[in-house]
Amino acid sequence: MWGARLLTPCLLAVAVSAFAQDDYHFDISQFEKKAIEFGGYAELRGERFTLNPDAALYQLNFFDQPPIADFNRGTGALQIEALYRRGIGNFRFVGFGAYTNDYSGGADNTRVYEAYLTLAPSDRATYDLGKKTLSWGKGYAFNPAGFVQRMKDPNDPELAREGFVIAGGNVIRSFDGPLKTVAFTPLIVPTSDNVNEDFGPGDHINPAAKLTLLYRDIDIDLLVLGAGARTARYGFDFSRNLGTNVEIHGEWAHLTATTRPVVNAAGTVTAVTQSANTYLLGARYLTATELTAIAEYYYNGGGYTEDEARIFFQTIHDAYAAGNTTLLDRLRTTAQTALARPNPMRRYLYLRLSQKDPFDLLYFTPSLAVIANLDDGSRSVSPELLYTGMTNLELRLRLFFLSGDRLTDFGERQNNRRIELRARYYF
Repeated sequence: MWGARLLTPCLLAVAVSAFAQDDYHFDISQFEKKAIEFGGYAELRGERFTLNPDAALYQLNFFDQPPIADFNRGTGALQIEALYRRGIGNFRFVGFGAYTNDYSGGADNTRVYEAYLTLAPSDRATYDLGKKTLSWGKGYAFNPAGFVQRMKDPNDPELAREGFVIAGGNVIRSFDGPLKTVAFTPLIVPTSDNVNEDFGPGDHINPAAKLTLLYRDIDIDLLVLGAGARTARYGFDFSRNLGTNVEIHGEWAHLTATTRPVVNAAGTVTAVTQSANTYLLGARYLTATELTAIAEYYYNGGGYTEDEARIFFQTIHDAYAAGNTTLLDRLRTTAQTALARPNPMRRYLYLRLSQKDPFDLLYFTPSLAVIANLDDGSRSVSPELLYTGMTNLELRLRLFFLSGDRLTDFGERQNNRRIELRARYYF
């Protein structure tokens, strides 16, 4: 919806050029931006999980509950988007609400994803204040340089994410020559007990900045986050089109300090703190038959080594076999920020293939996504079928197959199968 609005000036210019010499009349008000725009979607989603009782994370989550082999989950969600324009300012709001029901009961989740004011006194400068979702980095499934945003879900990278309260701006300049554009984006991400408390602990200003350069055909960002609620970090990203159908991109980040909880064979948890480098290299390729391929290699320098993960998983198995509920309870708390989170280890490969309208089946887009842990050989494979043949309605069917040996990343996950059917209506 918003992309269509951004195209309006271009469409107007084309129309004026095409009919400049003809006796053609049109209502220019049709091309003017509306003062108020409203949209969003309503969604129904059903899921069925097949669990793996022999997996460490299953044993960790169900040691004090009745065992189950599978369960269903139903979700109803509503996302509302609004944009109000007046003078040099506009206000954007994105709200999200969902109700989920599964074996543990019902739960609701209501969030304000975005609510921010933008002032644009000129075409060279803008200023933002409020809760905004930022997008730093060029990666599709991973963003090691995304210092001021929430982590992506690699299983659904395009899913909308909640922003943080920020104050910042953007100044842009264009030039003739190899260096075509320079843009500078300074901002602060304040934290306290009541503001951005999940960005990090303590009362901090958390200054950050991005310098964007368009040099020849290379898009480059230099990024920095000052020390505060999170440790200081800096990095860069780039992207370049090698042709009309090939794009390459990458990110690199240095974290001055990162901490992970490590468990030894006795069940003792120790915090390991070190500096870390993380990076990503990727490419996107579009064939003449509209097959899109995305491949990314992700290295997480602050992640768990294969030996650290194996000891963690084995300790859970041993505690479960011994009935040591005290240790299991402590490990469950630790695992939430450790091996239970997405992609906790060092090296991953992401591959996604999607084909538009195969065999002349209009409005169908089948795809396949694979996330492979290159350290231990475990993997997640996700085939998908998307149908968009009905106005404003999108139907998506996805399957997830997790596999791996014992004591591996995907092999020790709570579930090894999942099927998801989603209906989303846009308005």
